[in-house]
Amino acid sequence: MTVDRPTHLIEIRIHELKQLFNSMDPTPFHHQDLDPDAEEFIVSWAREHPIDSPLDLVIHLDRAPPEPDAEKLVAEAIHNYFTYRADMAGRELRGLMRRGRVSLVIGLGFLAACLLAANAVGNFSGSTLAVIVKESLTIGGWVAMWRPMEIFLYDWWPLAARRRIMKKLGTLPVRIRLNPAGSG
Repeated sequence: MTVDRPTHLIEIRIHELKQLFNSMDPTPFHHQDLDPDAEEFIVSWAREHPIDSPLDLVIHLDRAPPEPDAEKLVAEAIHNYFTYRADMAGRELRGLMRRGRVSLVIGLGFLAACLLAANAVGNFSGSTLAVIVKESLTIGGWVAMWRPMEIFLYDWWPLAARRRIMKKLGTLPVRIRLNPAGSG
């Protein structure tokens, strides 16, 4: 038996459709960037709900759009925008993982060199200064592993979550509702 999850609504109330898009973007309507405030609003509301629950975007308009197929055009524009943002987040994640791998190789090489040097210093002398140098090299080598560990343990989570939410928003149903008070 499958349980249907409730569809969560993200509702936006605007006077006219052009408020939804970045007025500085000269590209055709269906490829325009969303207004940064509109994007933040949509994304923040989407994050309020579980990633696997269905979402719908409902745009309440005060003024009827001049385009007869406005709902289709707006849905396409929103889908294009969030699909592009998901692709960008994916590229960012791949770049981070590439930096993590390079950092790991560098860190391991530096750690190995530090541990070898620390071992050589320890074998060479037992003085207090030699012990300080040996411990400093050991600590320095392990500190070099900080960044790769940070990338592989923590830094990738937010990017992966952003990519997931953008992918979801790239396919969500979009509806336009004309507010009765604004239809005159």
